[in-house]
Amino acid sequence: MGLRGCIEEPENGLYHKLLEVLAREFREHASGRKGGTQVFMTTHQPYFVDALDPREVWILEKGEDGFSTIRRASEDPLVNALVEEGLPLGGLWSSNYLDPRWEHAL
Repeated sequence: MGLRGCIEEPENGLYHKLLEVLAREFREHASGRKGGTQVFMTTHQPYFVDALDPREVWILEKGEDGFSTIRRASEDPLVNALVEEGLPLGGLWSSNYLDPRWEHAL
């Protein structure tokens, strides 16, 4: 069984230009192999999310029934297309593109 860890807001107090380095370090630590290390982080920092791939971002949302749902940012084709065009994922989050209640108009 692999090591699992949860880290709340690891970017607190870190200079914003180092957030990409922090994301890379966590990415390298999490092996992706079955039984390997798994890291969960929470953040409120769009600049940290900018350093992540949509497949690495999980969105938890509490429903009116009190239960949470979880999905990957990469499940939204529009988000994937915008990131491929060069828009930062954290900026999309700040603009409500990761919120399923937000209707995306093309």
